[in-house]
Amino acid sequence: MKILKKLRRVFRLHRIFIKQDLKRLMEYKIDFVTGAVALLIAQGINVFFLSIIFSQIPNLDGWAFEQIIFIYGFALLPKAIDHLFTDNLWAIGHFIIRKGDFDKYLTRPINTLFAVTVEKFQVDAFGELIVGILLLSVSVPSVNLSINPLNILLFVIALVFATLIYTGIKLITSSVAFWTKRSGNITYMFYMVNEFSKYPTTIYNRAVRAVVSYIIPFAFTAFFPASYFIAGGNPWFNIGGTVIAGSVLMALGILVWHKGVSAYESAGS
Repeated sequence: MKILKKLRRVFRLHRIFIKQDLKRLMEYKIDFVTGAVALLIAQGINVFFLSIIFSQIPNLDGWAFEQIIFIYGFALLPKAIDHLFTDNLWAIGHFIIRKGDFDKYLTRPINTLFAVTVEKFQVDAFGELIVGILLLSVSVPSVNLSINPLNILLFVIALVFATLIYTGIKLITSSVAFWTKRSGNITYMFYMVNEFSKYPTTIYNRAVRAVVSYIIPFAFTAFFPASYFIAGGNPWFNIGGTVIAGSVLMALGILVWHKGVSAYESAGS
């Protein structure tokens, strides 16, 4: 019964936060539309430049334009989902710890990580999500993707754990702020590596491939799982690697977070 009461309290708070976000959305409709449209335009421009490049060359290291578009579209989905649900972690690294505002989360009768993530619902992420879905939709017929129950299941699994890679990296780097008071620049630096994941890792040199595959494994958020659906290959590496990377990074992120909360000392100006 105590567990049920706690769960009811958690979901009640969750509904309150969602209502607050929707209220802010209604109050600032122009900001929401501007943010979503800006993301749509930015991704659209990238795809446009890709089309210009492929108008001059038949393929990119053996990858056709449609295959690149599929990889690019796949890359946007986990990034957008992470952006949608956990964007408030950026605030942890930028100003929440530095200003001492983290104190309010410690007074709430719920897990601090849960409280931070549900407090903000970043609706402009729908811009990335829409572009990702559109790119996958237009490229699937051209890449001869086999749509069957197994591939659908593997797609969902890959998408979930690819999202956890983004969240895990963001969680680890944001949690550094518990010791340094600010870590937004560190998160940004790591996140910039995700730009390499939108294209086949085979086009990069060995050093870059090693970094994006095994050190900051954004390649497992897009290229490796997407290449499995396009060309087949070893699912234990392409999909299994995504599962392992997402699980390890998320577990490490939660561990660092809890260590950070234990070390937290209220700060402020």
